Amino acid sequence: MAEDVLASNVRDCALVFEGGGYRGAYTAGIANALLEHEVYFDFVCGLSAGASHTVDYVSRDHTRVKEAFMAHGGSQEIGGMGSFLRGKGYFNADYLYEGCVRDGALPFDFKTFSANPARIAIQAFERDTGRTVVFTKKEMPDVWSLLRRVRASSTLPVMMPPSPIDDRILLDGGLGEGAGIPVHLAEKAGYEKFFFVATRPSGYRKKPPTERERSVILRMGKNRPYLRNALLTRAKRYNAELDRLSELEREGRLLWVRPDFMPVRSTTIDPLELDQAYKMGHAQAEREMDRWMDFLFGGTHG
Repeated sequence: MAEDVLASNVRDCALVFEGGGYRGAYTAGIANALLEHEVYFDFVCGLSAGASHTVDYVSRDHTRVKEAFMAHGGSQEIGGMGSFLRGKGYFNADYLYEGCVRDGALPFDFKTFSANPARIAIQAFERDTGRTVVFTKKEMPDVWSLLRRVRASSTLPVMMPPSPIDDRILLDGGLGEGAGIPVHLAEKAGYEKFFFVATRPSGYRKKPPTERERSVILRMGKNRPYLRNALLTRAKRYNAELDRLSELEREGRLLWVRPDFMPVRSTTIDPLELDQAYKMGHAQAEREMDRWMDFLFGGTHG
């Protein structure tokens, strides 16, 4: 697809996707509604499930935007306790990323992704240094390097076995800077206006670890101080970021797209429930599209 066909029409505002596992089924409906209304951002960023949305949106593949969160695996096991007990992780990452592309069940349009002039950023957390690692198109010269980095951004501790990149153990980007809210990626790219697609409803605040959870974290992170600290402090850091985004919203610099109601959990893998979540997200987008267009284009949209 030629670059002129793929030209962006939103250049002063970044599209930002929050993570949230299979809550991404709901926000997939929002991402596809933006594509259907030909809203094309020049900069897109996200982490964890939002990293999948980022690359799929830039590939402009409506089918993949949805199906990546529908938990269809054909003959392959998508996940669950059986997968976990067999050592593949609660989410079968080997299949959900490279595997489904390799067997043709869910291709990725890397040609369109590469030709699209839109810039991207996704992030992961380096387990043994505590560094936040940011990937852009420069680190994605082919579809396999792209998929490995999206997988790294989504690798939840314990829930998914890590897949090293350049001998580094990388985990879910939500453990790093922003604690799961990646607006800072757009700010560092020079943007001052943000379209933030969240997976939590209005009023949500992350709760600190319970004593039991804290005990588990301390045991799991006994020899992993950076991971331990990230897990213990995540709720406080996430809530502080919510407060900062509220200020951006008051300034008129951020449009906060929150789900009316989130019907699924991050671990939901029932295709019927996920399909319903997708439809709910898409319906919300259609109801709110005029307001979104006003924020993005003012009175210039048709």
